[in-house]
Amino acid sequence: MNEDVEPQSGYTSPPPGAPVRRLRFRLRDLPRVRRFAEHEARDVGMPEDAIGDFVIAVNEVATNAVTHGADQASLRTWVVSGDLVVEVHDEGTWKPGPMPGAVGGMGLWVARLLSSDLTLRVGTGGSTVIMKFPGKG
Repeated sequence: MNEDVEPQSGYTSPPPGAPVRRLRFRLRDLPRVRRFAEHEARDVGMPEDAIGDFVIAVNEVATNAVTHGADQASLRTWVVSGDLVVEVHDEGTWKPGPMPGAVGGMGLWVARLLSSDLTLRVGTGGSTVIMKFPGKG
């Protein structure tokens, strides 16, 4: 991950017994990540007009994971009270975000704007971004 954002607390894991869907991916798998995200959104009944923003947010964080974090990352999804939660984890080391005047490096900022909640955990075990999105409209 490569953004200049303070780690926050929030969702940390799926509730006991919640079904969890998983996907491991690399840079070349990002089209599959987008299809997976779209399927998950439709599966929870996310409104059609929200699915595009959801896929953008997931894609931005997934892209960061495999370009700035490690060459392989994982994605998990689960539902909490009708909301879709997405976790993206990589084994990389946290790096400061974009410098003033940069033309890129805004992925996490975009994801934060598009999600209803975003939690960031960084440490020696890698970087994890957990986002929450409203499910049914």
